[in-house]
Amino acid sequence: MCIYTHVMSCHFIHIILNIYHHSLDRVNIANAKLFGLAGDLDLGTGDKYNTALVIFFVPYCIFEVPSNILLKKFKPHVWLSINMFLFGFTTMMQGLVKSYGGLLATRFFLGLFETGMFPGAFYLIGMWYKRSEAQRRYSFFFNSTTLAGAFGGLLAAAIGKMDGLRGYHGWRWIFIIEGGLTVFVSFFFFFLLPDFPEEAKWLTEDERVYVAQRLRVDQGTGSGHVKRMTMKDILNVFKDWKVIAGGFMYFGLIVPAYGYAYFAPTIISTFHYNPIETQLRSVPPWAAAFGFSLLIATLSDRLRHRFAFAIVSMFIAIAGFAILLAEHSNKNVQYGALFLITSGAYTAMPIVVCWFNMNLGSHTRRAVGSAWQVGYGNLGGIIAVFIFLTKDAPKFTTGYSVCLAFTVISMIASTIYGIGCLMANKQRDNMTEVPDLTEEEKTELGDLNPEYRYLL
Repeated sequence: MCIYTHVMSCHFIHIILNIYHHSLDRVNIANAKLFGLAGDLDLGTGDKYNTALVIFFVPYCIFEVPSNILLKKFKPHVWLSINMFLFGFTTMMQGLVKSYGGLLATRFFLGLFETGMFPGAFYLIGMWYKRSEAQRRYSFFFNSTTLAGAFGGLLAAAIGKMDGLRGYHGWRWIFIIEGGLTVFVSFFFFFLLPDFPEEAKWLTEDERVYVAQRLRVDQGTGSGHVKRMTMKDILNVFKDWKVIAGGFMYFGLIVPAYGYAYFAPTIISTFHYNPIETQLRSVPPWAAAFGFSLLIATLSDRLRHRFAFAIVSMFIAIAGFAILLAEHSNKNVQYGALFLITSGAYTAMPIVVCWFNMNLGSHTRRAVGSAWQVGYGNLGGIIAVFIFLTKDAPKFTTGYSVCLAFTVISMIASTIYGIGCLMANKQRDNMTEVPDLTEEEKTELGDLNPEYRYLL
């Protein structure tokens, strides 16, 4: 199946480019802050900067599930491309605002237009890969965000030197140029991004059947053509308590992940580096996280196991926060702790997302479940933006303590979810009578099918 392999690779590369620009546009406000944003828009007093960060999450959390429903209706290449164009354009407008109110407005719409990218992409990737193949793809996809963090620091350092060009300060050029790149790429996405396998016109009929059958055997799903979702179907997903646990798994990791993403330049600047050097030193921790995550993902796929790798990664992040809480004088040790935080948090996040998403068997359960996990989880972003306050610098005891505590919450939720999967598997193994279901009924039940076994 050489053609199949080629199509899978092209599909995944397109998604990576999408999330790369998505992440770059979302967190570049942290870079812009170092190049005059706070001074020009009078964000230096009170919690104005934190409020500008948090307003992004209001629409971002609310519209995740509706967005996945619309993705199914309009097809991924249409819906994701439109969203990508709009959040790139909004990022450019962020570079032209003249007031704090204008910044808040653009941040709100940025959250609205980005709302479908993560859950939509998770949903789409899951429709192409078996569970034993998925972790490397999820981690590569997810940790393009770490590459975005690394590249964003390098790009911001370069763009920051454009300060004064055509009368614009450096922070404005960061938004205008990075947003413009996203708009540019969005046009290619409309034509290049694959939809569900059964809708891919460049696959032969035999190849489409092959993709659908291999996923149906592995996951209990595999068709891009499913009945229209009703409100009852959506609510029924939440009757499974494991779905609720999945939200808390991600929720606990969002706080340390966003806490770091939004405040890394601020944290590193307390080590007494100048703005350009601060941007450059923000790059290595992101790069290390990318490499470590892919290594762990490869091992996880090979062993067909998720739980232990997630827990170990969380312990690594906790060690990083513990070092920062204990050490306040040796900047080399403090800087080293940032590598542990990024490597641990950004390795654990794609694991819990892949583990949860790929255990959801039917299209309805996966569409709703993936959106729920990302939407609920991102409520943690609201917490993250208020835990690193200027008055707490340079120790940031509150911020590091809260991040550590929420990582523990994710560990607990992951353990509960793992126990739930184990109990369900054992219960089904011990069934004396298995209902005689048609293939259509099995597909519709997904992971609720008695013959289905959860991956631990």
